[in-house]
Amino acid sequence: MSTEPLSLALLALLLGAIVLDLLIGDPRWLPHPVVAMGRLIEALERRWNRGSPRARRLKGFLLTGCVVGLTYALAWGVLTLLAGLHPWLGLIGELLLLASALAIKGLRDAAFAVAGPLAQGDLDAARRAVSMIVGRDTEALDEAGTTRATVETVAENTVDGITAPLFWALLGGAPQVLAYKAVNTLDSMVGHRSERYADFGYASAKLDDLANWVPARLTALSMWLAALALPGARRQGALAGTWRDAPGHPSPNAGWPEGMMARLLGVQLGGVNHYAGQVSERALMGEPCEPLRVDHVRRAVAYMHGAWVVFFLMMAGMAGTWSAWI
Repeated sequence: MSTEPLSLALLALLLGAIVLDLLIGDPRWLPHPVVAMGRLIEALERRWNRGSPRARRLKGFLLTGCVVGLTYALAWGVLTLLAGLHPWLGLIGELLLLASALAIKGLRDAAFAVAGPLAQGDLDAARRAVSMIVGRDTEALDEAGTTRATVETVAENTVDGITAPLFWALLGGAPQVLAYKAVNTLDSMVGHRSERYADFGYASAKLDDLANWVPARLTALSMWLAALALPGARRQGALAGTWRDAPGHPSPNAGWPEGMMARLLGVQLGGVNHYAGQVSERALMGEPCEPLRVDHVRRAVAYMHGAWVVFFLMMAGMAGTWSAWI
């Protein structure tokens, strides 16, 4: 098991995991740790999410600690057992777990599943595809609205599905990155500001904010640096514009990749969304230099790829420096 923080061995394993994810993604026939996490969270939520607001909040802290701690312990235990049987089994096990935490291919495929029918003028099919990756109502979205929803998802999930897992993996190997995925899954399932989850999901939401704080900001910087090598990017003023726009987002982290993506594309993200018929007003990100169209989805995917490559190179530089010091 290569759990030494920022080690070159762990870096090599993570590079292999990236290649594996790019090649096969998350096959449906392969058991996925997040599915098991989700089932555990669902079972505990049914039993514990009751009582007074104070009791719900306390049990929400217990839920977060149990799920994250158990996930880390199980991952560490399984890898220790495999490594005890044979060192190569430990390495293969860690490689598979690291790959399971990444969603590069999945995010790209989801975006292109929207862009394909949208480019062919099949708005209904594009709406169905985007409804699979966003929580907002999609039935009435036009081309611009469908494009905006997709671009925002690509930007935000560049952090959740790629750079934050890379960050936590390099700090603690597969057990650490799976603990991060547990935090992320908790937030997606119970970290909502609804009546049901406002108290019970409080700890999960706050821990997710904390876990993504550094990766989100490094991702925005990585996206900007990657744009130096990508044609058509509107880099001038993008850093300062993102700095101004990001704090207006309801999430303390999502505004950074979304704001940078909007600035580089020269489009405006945010605005009015509908959730179960309810209107939600989001802060505007970027300037509407260009009308939103399907080509922006493809360019957003390019910036997503550029961001994780630069991010990985930055982490590799840190690993090299760390190894030289020790």
